[in-house]
Amino acid sequence: MADGRLVKGPGMLLVWLYGVMSVGAVSRSAYQIATEFDAAPLPYALSAVAAVVYVFITYTLVRGGETARRAALVCCAAELAGVLVVGTWTLLEPSAFPDSTVWSEFGYGYVFIPVLLPVTGILWLRRARRVAAAA
Repeated sequence: MADGRLVKGPGMLLVWLYGVMSVGAVSRSAYQIATEFDAAPLPYALSAVAAVVYVFITYTLVRGGETARRAALVCCAAELAGVLVVGTWTLLEPSAFPDSTVWSEFGYGYVFIPVLLPVTGILWLRRARRVAAAA
């Protein structure tokens, strides 16, 4: 990682997973907003926010470099906070969510990938900083 690339080894899997989540979240939120927004505006808007976060993190991981690493780290932390807040909110106040979001119940509908991905991303990005500093 001395060259600033974040897409080496496990980083490639991370980019692949964020890419898949980007496609899924963008597709889901675009369809729901275009066809059913009035039925559940909050969940569909939150799914769109998740989609933007996933796309941005994917982009920064592929871009590489220290600035991109920092931006991805901030976004992963914000994503984790969003998953925890929305996940808790959907469990405590299910009536606020007539339909699920990507982050509902901590990503239950996505095999908990939404809660595991930012944790993995944060660990990888912190490791990337240490490796780059050592080089």
